[in-house]
Amino acid sequence: MIVGMLGIIVPIIPSIPLIWIGAFFYAVFTGFDEITWKFLLLFALLTVFSIVIENIGNVYGAKKFGATKWGIAGSILGSVAGFFWAGAFGLILGPVIGTIIFEMIGGKNYIGALRSGLGNFVGFVGGTLMKGIIGVIMIGIFVWKVFD
Repeated sequence: MIVGMLGIIVPIIPSIPLIWIGAFFYAVFTGFDEITWKFLLLFALLTVFSIVIENIGNVYGAKKFGATKWGIAGSILGSVAGFFWAGAFGLILGPVIGTIIFEMIGGKNYIGALRSGLGNFVGFVGGTLMKGIIGVIMIGIFVWKVFD
């Protein structure tokens, strides 16, 4: 679970899924006494929600700041290229740079493209904050159930 929380800061680590896996293994090894299937289902739903939020955060932020289809495509390609170029750090910068470059290719001026790139970063930060909140909630429920 601690590694999962670290994954909120380091994008290459699957954060919330690791928290769910930790709860699952605890439940299995303790015979589902404190952590029941209901809680595992709740954790699974929170995990899926966090993955959805994480994946649409960048795109939503870019769109809110005026990104076009070019910018969205750049964000997606930038994520992939950024990962192979610079690992975890590239997962943060790649989508932003991809958005800016593709917006300019699509005909936007530099200021408009930068605004879309900023929106992409704002969406990333928002998604990261939501993952952090979900992670704290999951760990809080887990600790509450185990030590209750």
